Amino acid sequence: MLEGNGYVFVGASSAAEGLKAYTANDPDLVLVDLMMEEVDAGTGLVKELKALGSRVPVYMLSSVGDQMARHLDTTTLGLAGVFQKPISTSVLLATLKVRLK
Repeated sequence: MLEGNGYVFVGASSAAEGLKAYTANDPDLVLVDLMMEEVDAGTGLVKELKALGSRVPVYMLSSVGDQMARHLDTTTLGLAGVFQKPISTSVLLATLKVRLK
């Protein structure tokens, strides 16, 4: 879906792979799943990215995304936002268009 709309997508199936992909590709935006290979691995990856000095917007995907966004200050986690899974294609594309002008 991302590539079909003109974006370059680099995927990773674990936090360790995600960190390697981040350092190798210098992305403009990061989408991370809360639960990658283990519970809360996505949050750990976000913390590692911020420790590296990352300034790119990071969005988290979660099946509890709406609840998470309502009950937590996601900016304290270093997130630009949270998307509820299953993610709406139109919402994701609209967000990317605004953030990646």
